[in-house]
Amino acid sequence: MSVFATLVEQLAELLEPLFAASATAAAIIAFTALVRLAVHPLSRAAARGQKARTRLAPQLAELRVKYGSNAKDAERLRKATMELYAREKVSPLSGCLPSLLQLPAFFLMYHLFSNTEIGGEPNGLLGHALFDAPLGGRWTDALADGGMFGGAGLVYVALFVIVAAVATFTYRRTKRQMAAAPMTGEQMPGMVAMTKVVPLLSFFTLATVAVVPLAAALYVVTSTTWTAVERVFLYRDSPMPVAQL
Repeated sequence: MSVFATLVEQLAELLEPLFAASATAAAIIAFTALVRLAVHPLSRAAARGQKARTRLAPQLAELRVKYGSNAKDAERLRKATMELYAREKVSPLSGCLPSLLQLPAFFLMYHLFSNTEIGGEPNGLLGHALFDAPLGGRWTDALADGGMFGGAGLVYVALFVIVAAVATFTYRRTKRQMAAAPMTGEQMPGMVAMTKVVPLLSFFTLATVAVVPLAAALYVVTSTTWTAVERVFLYRDSPMPVAQL
């Protein structure tokens, strides 16, 4: 924690000439960008894996038809599926790695701005703010101090607007991509429910921003926005039907 706090402080010092009192908030955004740059190669690999799985959908459907859905053939189906992935050099878990590797950075940011002491010393980072909103404060604190449209409340309103815009964009794009994905043969159990739930996951970010310290909320908002832009770039050649107006 002390090393991480020092890193944030050093980034803030570098950015202070440009951002003045909001330099620490800018440092958090810069730190998030550095984390996302570090995991970008894995995001590219995940995109290649997703495209490969889409390409293999007809063969996977044939395997499900061949082995059926009873418990006796479940192990044979699993083995045949893994052999197909191995032969095509596709990892079924590649899409999870970018998100999993970001979790430690998020939890570090959360704990750094939740603790009053770091290494036995007072946590000086808690004295920093983004405009009128303390980086260690939460939305409930902003509501209690000035209300929704007070100085701190307006910071959260801006974050909620950004998150809602990104979530709406992601929702519509994910729905269109899933509608364009090839569906051949029998669908796996729960697939219909998944296609309805997955596009809604982007809106869960709103709840996260509302309950975590502002510093962690900045990490989440920056990372979510990065993800939306990154996916447009990485999946630009994926099937995308024309939206119906």
